[in-house]
Amino acid sequence: MTSAPMRKDAARNRQRIVDVARRLVDEGTPLQLNDVARLAKVGVATVYRHFPTPEALMETVAAPALEALVAHAERALTEEDPWKALAGFLDVTLEAQLTDPSITIVRAAPERVLPGTEELTARLDSLAGRLLDRTRETGTVGGVVTWDDLLPLMCGIAFAANVHADDQQTRLESGRRYLGVMLQGMHS
Repeated sequence: MTSAPMRKDAARNRQRIVDVARRLVDEGTPLQLNDVARLAKVGVATVYRHFPTPEALMETVAAPALEALVAHAERALTEEDPWKALAGFLDVTLEAQLTDPSITIVRAAPERVLPGTEELTARLDSLAGRLLDRTRETGTVGGVVTWDDLLPLMCGIAFAANVHADDQQTRLESGRRYLGVMLQGMHS
């Protein structure tokens, strides 16, 4: 069964809600649906009709960045050099974490509320695991490191870079330096 297309006014309202949420997330402001409604100049019921929870709205905000990471991981799997592919993917992932707070919020959440987000994060984890497996097959990375190890390490690098720098450029430089240390430790 297919759902009916969204009315134009409903689609515009939904986009305004997402745009406001994006701005709030980028500012570091917690998503409160009543505040989002006020700032988007729509009724509270309109926000709740599209997004029943703040988590659903946050996952919607994060979806484009997660899709971009999945696409990058898919491209990385086609690269000839497994180590370069993994290092490049982790660099892009770190940059996304440091420039888009929604990614870390969604990835750190204990569960996903939207099926699409669950599918995206599962796909991302699977692809990242395959990238890591390729490096192990060539002996570039020892067999003890798993994606379940790297995921929290990447979050830790992003956290450290955010804590120790006030501007985005310094955060990116620090994060890349920390990532380099981690990669050096992994490389066989």
